[in-house]
Formats: sequence, C-alpha cells, structure tokens
Amino acid sequence: MKAVYLEKKGDPKVAFQVRDKEKPVPKENEIRIKVEAFGLNYADVMARNGLYREAPPMPCVLGYEVVGVVDQVANESDKDLIGKRVVAFTRFGGYAEYVVTNNLAVSIIDDLEVGKGLSIATQFVTAYYMSHVITQFFPGDKVLIHAGAGGVGMALIQFCKQQGCEVFATAGSNEKLDFMRQLGADHVINYRSDDYEVEIDKILGKDRLDATFNPIAGETFRKDFRLIGAGGRLILFGGSARSAGKWGIFSTLNFVRKMGLVLPIGTMMRSKSILGVNMLKIGDQRPMVLKHCLDEVAKLMLANKLQVHIGGAFSVDQIDEAHELLESRKSKGKLLIHW
Repeated sequence: MKAVYLEKKGDPKVAFQVRDKEKPVPKENEIRIKVEAFGLNYADVMARNGLYREAPPMPCVLGYEVVGVVDQVANESDKDLIGKRVVAFTRFGGYAEYVVTNNLAVSIIDDLEVGKGLSIATQFVTAYYMSHVITQFFPGDKVLIHAGAGGVGMALIQFCKQQGCEVFATAGSNEKLDFMRQLGADHVINYRSDDYEVEIDKILGKDRLDATFNPIAGETFRKDFRLIGAGGRLILFGGSARSAGKWGIFSTLNFVRKMGLVLPIGTMMRSKSILGVNMLKIGDQRPMVLKHCLDEVAKLMLANKLQVHIGGAFSVDQIDEAHELLESRKSKGKLLIHW
C-alpha cells in the first residue's frame, strides 16, 4: 500500500513523501480498514512543525481519522463489520491506504457523505465530549467559542445552541463571522480587528461568561480567565498560538509566560475551573467514553441534525496545499484528503 510519511519538520512542500509500506495486519481487538479518505486536524500542523509531543518520531505517518470499508478483523466477534463503511479514529497512521485500529474506535456510517463522516471523528467528537461529557449547560448560559469557523468550533456552536446557550464566537475574517452567524452564534467578533475581551465586556456589562472553549492558549488564556465568572469553566484543548513562534525554546517560554500563573487556591476561592482536554489520552485511558461520543455524534449526523462545512477536498498529491491552507487559518470547516 501507499502511505504519506512526514519526513522532516517545517514547510509542507518538503515535509511529506508518499511511499510504499506493507499493509498492516490487525491484532487482537483490532480491525483493518481500506481507506477512502482521511481528515486533517490542526494537531497535524503542530506535529509537522515539531510542536506536538505525542507525535511518533520521524519518519512517521500522521492522521487521526479515516472513512473507509472494513476488510479484515482479528476477532471472530467483529466479523459482522467486514464490508461495512465506517468512520474510525486512528492513533496516528491515518494518512495511508489501509489502517488498523481498535474495534471500539469505529462507527458504521453506511452511505453518509465522506466529508460528514470525517467530521464526526476528531472534530465533532471532541466538541461533544467537551460540551456534553465533562461539563453541563443550562438555557441562558453564556459561552465563548474561539475559532468558531473551524471544525471543532462549528460543532461547538451547534451543540451549545442546542442546549439553549448564548454563544459568543471569534474568527479572523468577516466572511467567517457570517458563517458563524448562520450556524447560530449570537455574537461574533473578528479578533484581528477587535480585542475580543473588550468587545465581550461591553456586551456582558457586570455579567460574566459561564464557559470558554479555547484551542489557542497563550495570552488568550488570561483573557478568558478574566471573562469567566463564579462557576465558570475555561476548557483548554489546544495551543495554536505556539505554532506562530519561530525562536524555538524562547518562543515556548514566551508562550508559557503569556499564560501567566494560576494558583489552585485562587481557582477555589473564585470558583473557577480549568479543564484540559487531549482526546488521544481519553482514547487511551477511557476508550468506552470515546466510543459513546463517537456513536452519539454518528446518530446525530445520520439523522441530519448537524451542519457540516467542507473547507476543501484534496488529492493525496495536494497534501502540502491542504496543510498550508489549514495552517493559514483561512480555512472553514473540514479539510479532507482523498486516495
């Protein structure tokens, strides 16, 4: 089979190489999938830039999600899956024509459009886990969603609106602001032209936010912490602000400095919570929780209760273009790669 290898850090034009690899063979509790397409996530960009500590050593095959057909299983109990079209999580290895994954990491999607299928996994499942599993919302709760036009962001807007929340969302262009309004966001802010903390303060007055969903970190962490009130939750699920740094360890130290120091006793006294989310760790340590989220989102998607926007569909030989688009933060929704 063929697989896309990450050969070196940096520029996507020279970072990737498509080469041959032996087809994987499923071991106990694993299944094999003939891949139709795989999705891109910002963690892939972080890994390409050498900033994602979970990534395997290079040369390696990235990729967290695929859509395809099950063609081989290791367990007799999984035989009914053979021939079924599924969406699947992969703990890396998704940039390949065939992948193996745990039998709990798949959900049957029948003839669901491939872009919708790929959106289910990393992006919508991450959003579902954050908005339904680790926290709870009530009608009228005020939430801030950073990068609201991205894959996770557009899922969060929908899940939070379905729970009756008042949604604030940020993005970097006016076109994206319109997109977020269409998804249901009540207040949209262009973070490139306005300071979102100032703008939200104007709207809230003496009130505070009940939650923020933050994939950026850096100085936005401190702003978000000031914006949430008693009972508020700052949900941190990424550090994209670090990817802009070009000075190695100095950029990392500056990134940490901008986040500031938070003392546990202070969070108790103010009744504020900081929740960290790394879905790889959830998959490793709580696979049944991940399975629950995957199946619930698949049901909603198959019932046509969620909107998906495909920001770009590329062939494998265009993977550098896809990575450049994702890293530019000019994309909306899901980016996918077809074999």
